[in-house]
Amino acid sequence: MGAGFLGGIVTGLLGGLVAKWIASWKVHKGVRGVMPVVVIPLLSSLISVGLFITLLGRPITALSDGLNEWLTGLQGGSAFILGVVLGAMMGFDLGGPVNKVAYFFGTAGLAAAGTATDSTALTIMAAVMGAGMVAPLAMALATTVRPRLFSEPERENGKAAWLLGASFISEGAIPFAAADPVRVIVSSVIGSALTGGLIMVFGVTLRAPHGGIWVLPLMGGFLWFLVALAAGVLLMTAIVVTLKSRDKKLATVDAVATV
Repeated sequence: MGAGFLGGIVTGLLGGLVAKWIASWKVHKGVRGVMPVVVIPLLSSLISVGLFITLLGRPITALSDGLNEWLTGLQGGSAFILGVVLGAMMGFDLGGPVNKVAYFFGTAGLAAAGTATDSTALTIMAAVMGAGMVAPLAMALATTVRPRLFSEPERENGKAAWLLGASFISEGAIPFAAADPVRVIVSSVIGSALTGGLIMVFGVTLRAPHGGIWVLPLMGGFLWFLVALAAGVLLMTAIVVTLKSRDKKLATVDAVATV
């Protein structure tokens, strides 16, 4: 139906919920043995596919197409605004549906760019990648400069986030967002938006769809890429540390540890 990855996500979630519902049925003991291997997979698939075809498919396809058309329309306006929007989307749900819309918008442009070396599509890809690196790197930095504002598991996740962020794996910030969604996501959106906007203004180009710092040699203007990335990381770090410091309980722990 052309619903793309959004359709895949919705179908997967729907299938899981339906399977859980069917598993809760009270059935005869003679049927229980075949429930996990036959009944649950078969019925959940039929129900999920049926609901998607009859009710969910067209709205999700329209949503996916609408998002792509909106982003395409922004290309004719300010490069900075386009970068800010893409960056904010990359930092919003850290690998979720909104993040994936921005990412696939960037990768789709690579094919259209052909052999051009200064295509807007190449700059969009650089902005998407840079913005996607901000959140994990910023959380890694925040846990380093103000460790007492974070729990021990978060500090350990912060160590891993250095490599994940450097490799353009936005999901490295998910543990932090799960533990403190409002402060982390707000900070991530702002910091990522700044990086995306600056990369578009600087005109950095990138032909690789993934890789993070490991594909710096493939970038046009990689020094400006690093400047934009550093700006977003520092901004997000400052915001998240400031917001967490306003939490009296965390601030007290931090103050006691400092003394």
